[in-house]
Amino acid sequence: MIDAIEKNLLKEVAELDSLPVGAYNIRANGQLAGRSTTANIDIVTKTDKPGIDIFIKPGTKNESVHIPVIISQTGLKDLVYNDFHIGDDADVTIIAGCGIHNCGNGDDQHDGIHTFYLGKNAKLRYVEKHYGEGEGRGKRVMNPTTIVHLGEGAQMEMETTQISGIDDTLRKTSGDLAAGASLVIKEKIMTTGDQHAVTDFDVDLNGDGCSANVVSRSVAKDNSKQEFISRINGNSACAGHTECDAIIMDHGCVLASPQLTANNVDASLIHEAAIGKIAGEQLIKLMTLGLTEKEAEDQIVNGFLK
Repeated sequence: MIDAIEKNLLKEVAELDSLPVGAYNIRANGQLAGRSTTANIDIVTKTDKPGIDIFIKPGTKNESVHIPVIISQTGLKDLVYNDFHIGDDADVTIIAGCGIHNCGNGDDQHDGIHTFYLGKNAKLRYVEKHYGEGEGRGKRVMNPTTIVHLGEGAQMEMETTQISGIDDTLRKTSGDLAAGASLVIKEKIMTTGDQHAVTDFDVDLNGDGCSANVVSRSVAKDNSKQEFISRINGNSACAGHTECDAIIMDHGCVLASPQLTANNVDASLIHEAAIGKIAGEQLIKLMTLGLTEKEAEDQIVNGFLK
């Protein structure tokens, strides 16, 4: 039975007010809290370690899978291994994410290792949101690992968001792309207080005509610190692009470490990075419209992270 706190967490991380239509797997405090499958999507509990296997049949169109994780028990350390097998020519959406409500003194931690296998010409939109709340002194820790294997002509768009309540996070994403495959990653992250966040991308562009586009937008407030590390390895006639845009406020700190490796004469690789404070003229313009300085800052930050 899901209580009011857990319902709120589900709404925050997966925009669910009720059980979703279609396939879903809900994990609450380390246990299965609900599951549904469809004719084209099967979800199977692993027998050798915690986690699930999700099998999506070739040619499946316009279906979705929700796999949220919620934690409301203080001191819980949760680890899952979820593998996604997406058949040739499928076109689906997977909505994941984790919410932690910690009211105690013990640290809560969720480590999710997600591995994706996309078949030939498969298309996937993957949405992952991380959220933390609660008045306890215990930390809220999340360490998501995403491993992507894209087959010939496969396309994956990954949207990750972490803008509230996570004290420490190590976000690792790695992948390899076959010929004609495409990977687009859009990251939004905000840290406050003494929070620390590390983003680590490592992508191998192995097949001719494949491409990767990684865009990170982040805001570091108070005394928080962020690290953005990206590695794109061009091993073929490919295209790779990373972009890191960050706003620092108060005593925040952002470190950007791009690395491009071209192992093929026809690899085209680009990196862009910009870190700075909110421009004074932006604040002044909004304040002349009647906003306070804080309201103006919030408006700019919200627009930047949209």
